[in-house]
Amino acid sequence: MSTNVLPQLHWDLSFLADNPTVRSKRFGIPAEAKSVRYPIRLLRYWFGYHLLREEAVRASQPLEVAEIGVHTGQMLEFLHSAPNPPSFAKWTAVDAVMLTEKLRKAGYDDFFEANLEAADFGLPCDYDGAVLLHILEHLFEPEEALKKVAARIRPGGFLIGGFPVVPDVLAKIREGQVRKTAAPMGHVSVFSPARVRRMAASCGLEVEFMAGAYCIRSKGSSLENSALWARFNLLWGAMCPWWPGEIYWMMRKPRAARE
Repeated sequence: MSTNVLPQLHWDLSFLADNPTVRSKRFGIPAEAKSVRYPIRLLRYWFGYHLLREEAVRASQPLEVAEIGVHTGQMLEFLHSAPNPPSFAKWTAVDAVMLTEKLRKAGYDDFFEANLEAADFGLPCDYDGAVLLHILEHLFEPEEALKKVAARIRPGGFLIGGFPVVPDVLAKIREGQVRKTAAPMGHVSVFSPARVRRMAASCGLEVEFMAGAYCIRSKGSSLENSALWARFNLLWGAMCPWWPGEIYWMMRKPRAARE
C-alpha cells in the first residue's frame, strides 16, 4: 500500500474524464454517468483499480486474482482501459450465472461458475487476492461467504471490496427494512464501517484500507464534470466513511495464517 495516509486523494482521476471504454455501448453503466467527466458511479472500479495497482507494485510480480460476482465484466474492462494497468498471471471470473460470451469480449478468459451462497462453495484454487465489488450486499450471510473466499487466499494476500454504507447505529434497522421489500437478487444486507471491521476479524483478516466514496451523489449533474467536486467527495469519504453512500476497503491475510 501507499505510504500516504489518504492515498485516494493522490490517485489519478484524469483518465476518467475522456475514457472511451467506459462510454462505449458495451460498458454497463447508465447513460447519465457516461455523459459526465467524473461520474461517481465509476468510483467503484476506480478504487479497485488503484488498490490492485498498488498491490501489484508491492508484490513485484503478476498477481493471481479471483473476481467474485463479475456480472458483465466491467471491472476487468475498466482495468484494461486505465493507464499502465497491472498485469495478472490469472484472473478468474466467479459468478452463479456466467455470461461467458460477454465476459470474453471484456477480456476474461478463465471462468468458475458457482453460487457463493451454496453450502459447498469454494474457489477452485488458491489466489493472491480476490475482488468483491457490490456483491456482498446481495447475500443473506455475507460473513460466511467472505470466510469461504478468505480460506483460499494465500498468506499475505488481500481482499478488495465495496458496497453501500450507513452508520452502524442504523445498519440493523435498515437491514430489517430492505429484507422485507427486497426484489430477487436485490440488496438484503446492510453494512457500516464497524461491520467491515467485524467481518475482517471473523475471517482472521486485517483492514488495511477503508474509505467512503462521496458526500452527495449528483447523478449525471454538471457537478460531475468537475475534478474539484470529485476530490471533495473523496476527502469527505475519507473523513466520514460512515456517511450514507458507498464504502471501499482492502483486507489483508496475515502471513502467519498458514504457517
